[in-house]
Amino acid sequence: MMSSSPPPPSLPTGGASFFFRGYTKLCKGLAVILLLVHLLVQLFPSAVTYLALIPGRTIPFAWNLITGGYVELTIPGVIISIIGLLLFGKLLEPLWGSKELSKFIFVVNFSASLCVFITAIAMYYITEEENYLYAPLSGFYGVLSGLLVGIKQLMPDQELNIFVLKIKGKWTPSLVALISIVVSFFVKELVTYLPVILSGIYMSWIYLRYFQKRLETGLKGDPSEEFSFSSFFPEFIRPVLDPIASIFHKLLCGRTDRADARGQTLDTTPLPGSDSIEANRRRERGQRALEQRLAEKLAAVKSAEGTSQDASDKV
Repeated sequence: MMSSSPPPPSLPTGGASFFFRGYTKLCKGLAVILLLVHLLVQLFPSAVTYLALIPGRTIPFAWNLITGGYVELTIPGVIISIIGLLLFGKLLEPLWGSKELSKFIFVVNFSASLCVFITAIAMYYITEEENYLYAPLSGFYGVLSGLLVGIKQLMPDQELNIFVLKIKGKWTPSLVALISIVVSFFVKELVTYLPVILSGIYMSWIYLRYFQKRLETGLKGDPSEEFSFSSFFPEFIRPVLDPIASIFHKLLCGRTDRADARGQTLDTTPLPGSDSIEANRRRERGQRALEQRLAEKLAAVKSAEGTSQDASDKV
């Protein structure tokens, strides 16, 4: 019988060394791209026409399905995107690796932009308002919300500090979606970001749930109950959502067979208890990565303290 793993250790909250250290090359490179693109559109406003997602011009400018996610038009927007990318990437890249994280960012950015494009076209045909076709849509928020879904999957019990709130990783995507919906009713300027955020959450869940290849098993997706679609919602709503979600589950993977290491074909129906075992494995991987980073931070702090002490002794 597998014993439940202890909760992952809390990240150090004191000192600026944790905030400014440990960022990966991939995330720092993407942060530089976000900053440079922001400066470009500020210096040359006409560049927005070619880089941002404008549904009425996506054909033939199809590349804006990719570039639109990297265009931040406001200073607060680029600051939030860079900080979120660095912090969330620092948590996920040690668990996924640079290759998988870059693939995840590309898939979520493109698929979220595609969803926003289809939504805008549909809204135009419903309302016949040309604003849906020619209003520039951009922002890295789809990827940021998708990274929160990755944290929900790998570190569901890790507490994260969101402004003045402390919330477990498994609830961060739901909280961001709820706040975005509520705020959009009062701040019209934020309505354009809502489809990006919601699409980023949903498409990242689709990718992680059904398509991401797990290196430790060679299988695709995450069939655990803790990562089901209804897990994004409060428990009293789940009995209503589960039957609906099961229809899409069968469409996506109900007829798929998987092969084990011996070359035998296995049915996709998870064995009893396999969901909880997979969830424990994810928590253990997250715990090991967090412990390793914590040890590195503590070693760096002790080294800095030792250096300063030696300097004072010499004086």
